[in-house]
Amino acid sequence: MNQPPAALEPPPAPAAPIEGSPAAGASGGGLARGRIGTFDLVFFVVAAAAPLTVLAGVAPFAIGIGGPGTPLGYLLSGVLLVLFAAGFTAMTRYVRNAGAFYAYVARGLGRTLGVGTAYLATLSYNLIAPGVAAGFGYFASTTLADLTGAEVPWWPLATLCVLGVGVLGWLRVTLSAKVLGVALVLEVLVLLVMEFGVLSDRGAKALDVTSFDPAVLLSSGGMAGMFVLVIGAFTGFEATAIYAEEARDPARTVPKATFIAIGFLALFYAFGVWVLMGGFGTAESVAMARAADGPQLTFTAAEQFVGRWLADSMQVLIVISAFAATLAFHNAAARYLYALGREGLLPRRLAAVSPKQGSPAAAVVVQTVFGLVVVLGGALLGADPYSEIFLWSNSMGVLGIMIMQALAALAVFFFFRRDRRGMPLWRVVVAPLIAFAGLAVLTLLALWHFDLLTGRTGAVNAALLVPLPVALAAGLAVAARIRRTDPGRYARLTEVDVERD
Repeated sequence: MNQPPAALEPPPAPAAPIEGSPAAGASGGGLARGRIGTFDLVFFVVAAAAPLTVLAGVAPFAIGIGGPGTPLGYLLSGVLLVLFAAGFTAMTRYVRNAGAFYAYVARGLGRTLGVGTAYLATLSYNLIAPGVAAGFGYFASTTLADLTGAEVPWWPLATLCVLGVGVLGWLRVTLSAKVLGVALVLEVLVLLVMEFGVLSDRGAKALDVTSFDPAVLLSSGGMAGMFVLVIGAFTGFEATAIYAEEARDPARTVPKATFIAIGFLALFYAFGVWVLMGGFGTAESVAMARAADGPQLTFTAAEQFVGRWLADSMQVLIVISAFAATLAFHNAAARYLYALGREGLLPRRLAAVSPKQGSPAAAVVVQTVFGLVVVLGGALLGADPYSEIFLWSNSMGVLGIMIMQALAALAVFFFFRRDRRGMPLWRVVVAPLIAFAGLAVLTLLALWHFDLLTGRTGAVNAALLVPLPVALAAGLAVAARIRRTDPGRYARLTEVDVERD
């Protein structure tokens, strides 16, 4: 991804620690400072997006719905998120808080809406982590059966995933970054091998430039539904700001990592889908994606153009990809729990930090226990790990994050409305407003086409949507109570780790 223009400006001088905010390096008083670098952040957010799972598990559905213009859909989604990131990262210079979305909305749109967003964010991230763990159990179980013939139930494997992720979440955050880095390199490598095999076999015939013709995209009757699937493929990139308190030189690290992550994902997805479609011919690939065995399109390409060994490797690496994504979302969820505990919006014990590891220890334990409840509860109820636990929890979580992204984009505009603080007009006014409009439209499309995310209709979808407004309303009610009973505390909400001019 491109580096933001504002990275050329010197960062503002840090303010003195605010009361209640741990000074940098304070032992046991707060999250460990200065441990996360640019590429650590990139590994966190790109691993959360799980590129192999997207291209092997989601892209065939997007192709079947969006048709020949699907590669352009990935590029346009990336452009929209770059516009979002332009303003989002401008605000990281002034608001550095482990509860990023909530703190941004609070500073731009008011503390009451900010607290509502805090509850929505906490629900969204905490739903996604165990959902992906259930996906891990499903992928691991089917892979073991396919490769060895061993029949292992999904839920013990998902339980091991939750526990393993919990241990890594407790340890130093840099260890998580290393694990995610290895997983990401393997994911990218196996996909590049497939793409090389397609290009070696098909040559220029695999590169159909009509896929990037806007008229082709607009002529697709499934464009709206396709964008719902495509925008979800980027979920997790916004988590760069969650780690601002732990990053080295966050005024530069967070923007760089965010733009690198979005740029990489947009180009990698668009090119991968383009080559995948070109392997069979654009029209034929769309027909294959819409057929009964359409979900196997990527594996079919791997076996046909490289060999069975690559398809088998992909099966194994999807398991690793799911573990990496679980770890990334677990870390993000734990930091939201920590941030809300620190503010007193959830029990303050959640703000307990491991003095040795500098990790949000109490929040990690709570998130791990929640993950075990979801996995084991789903097993007891006989829920399908993929079509129910994974898809349903992720659908709710992704929609919640999309709502927060739209609110955060609008918050950036209002934060800089009276004083741009030397930032260019396009970055803190034009880009955030375009991003807000685009994300608001996509959020409405996601609501309209929620069945594409969940695979269900009617009462099931209605029940799945209810927790989101309930969480938002609960936050608004808590904020109203604090404002009424303790105005001083209300005025200090989100002041932790704010840098002022």
